[in-house]
Order: sequence, then C-alpha cells, then structure tokens
Amino acid sequence: MSENKLLVINNISVVYSDVIQVLKGVSLTVEPGQVVSLLGSNGAGKTTTLKAISGLLKPENGEVTEGSVLFDGKPIHNHSPETITRAGIIQVLEGRQPFKYLTIEENLRVGTATRWGKPYKQDLEKVYHYFPALTKRRRTLAGYCSGGEMQMLVIGRALMAHPKLLLLDEPSLGLAPLIVREIFQIIERINREDGTTIVLVEQNANMALQIATYGYVMENGKIVMEGRAEELRENPDVKEFYLGMGVAGTKSYRDVKAYKRRKRWL
Repeated sequence: MSENKLLVINNISVVYSDVIQVLKGVSLTVEPGQVVSLLGSNGAGKTTTLKAISGLLKPENGEVTEGSVLFDGKPIHNHSPETITRAGIIQVLEGRQPFKYLTIEENLRVGTATRWGKPYKQDLEKVYHYFPALTKRRRTLAGYCSGGEMQMLVIGRALMAHPKLLLLDEPSLGLAPLIVREIFQIIERINREDGTTIVLVEQNANMALQIATYGYVMENGKIVMEGRAEELRENPDVKEFYLGMGVAGTKSYRDVKAYKRRKRWL
C-alpha cells in the first residue's frame, strides 16, 4: 500500500443479517487532505460504504464478509464503532441527529467525549468561527433549531472530536438551496483551512463535485466510475444521469425521468 493513502478500501463485500448483500467488491482510496465524493442514487450502497468505514454496520447486524478496510495502514473492518471513533474517524449521520434536549453548546461539548478532560474552549471558538449562526443560539435547545442550524450543529460536533477523517452523509438533505450552498462552502473551508480529510456522500452531484478532489459513482453496490472531480463534471454519462444535463445542456424533468440513452456501465 502506498504510504500517502489515509484510507484504503480493498474489494469489500457487505452482508446484512447473513443474507442481504449490499456491497459487491467495492474498492476506493482516500489521500490525506482530499475531499472524496461518493455519488449515486438511493440504494446504491453509499451509506453502507460509510458505515463499513465507521463500524456502524455492527449495530445493524451488518458485516464486511470479504476484503479489507485499512486506516493509517491498519485494518479496521468489523471493529467496534467506539474503537474506530477513537482512531479518528467521525461520521455525521444522515438526517441530523442532535440531542434535542441539550443546548447547542452542550451538544458541541458531547463531541469532545473521545478527548475527555482536555481543553475544549478553543475548539468551541473554531466551530463558532465556521458556523457564526450558532453563536447567538448557543444557549438554545437543539430541538428548537432549524434544519440548517441542526446540520451546522452536527458537523460542528464532529469537528470537536478532532477527526482525522470526517464522513458526511447527505448534508444537503431536506435543506433550502441557499442553505445547501452555505453548508458546502463551509465544508470546503474546513478542508482548506484545517486540512481535514473528508468523504462526502451526496445525491446533489453538482454541489459535491464542485468541492471534491476525486469522486466515485456507485450503482447497485458497486463502483462503476471514478476520476478527478473536474473530469467527472465533464463526463457525458455523469452529466446526463446525475447532473440532469445532456449534450445540448439542461434537460427537462420529463426527459430526465425517461432515460433515452442506456448507462454504458450497465
């Protein structure tokens, strides 16, 4: 394995309940400081891939049955979530799940659990620097936050853990376009200013490829395409099936629904 790879997933298969196979020979690599996007439709296996990295398959009766997941050169597949978290991999789950009866600041402090007893005030200020909208509401119960504020909160809570690898699952889900743009700008700043390595699962391929270094396209539990983000943005298949664009430009919704050209990788 090359020394400059932070994460290496090598030909993994994932099975739930000893019966349902979701991933079929998935391989990908992530270098330090990269933003890597996983693109694909619902059910493609994107979230399962993140959970294979973070150890969250175990609570759902899932298992990596073949292949390996290496982090910093060490195998972590099928390890417990707490062990993987302490190694520096932090996942922000889809659906924004704060502790609703704690304040914003108390939620952020929960993120220091893996570093208990160490100073955290500077980390709080860094989170408020990235997410100024949270500053004025730091004493507000998280349950009273808007969807955008909740997304900022759960990303901020993850940053409090000093992640070596940050896994983001659908950060744009259910948010207004202006808020989505703001969230992605902040994710880009976190990567650029802190050097945080990020794996981003996102259905909004256009936004994801704008901030990513490298991208993978998943279909039916397999990687069907990969490349640098700028190359994927110009790929005709990605344009048609994920960006809603054809050769002549943007298509209507009706045209996108009825694919006229078969995906070349199927």
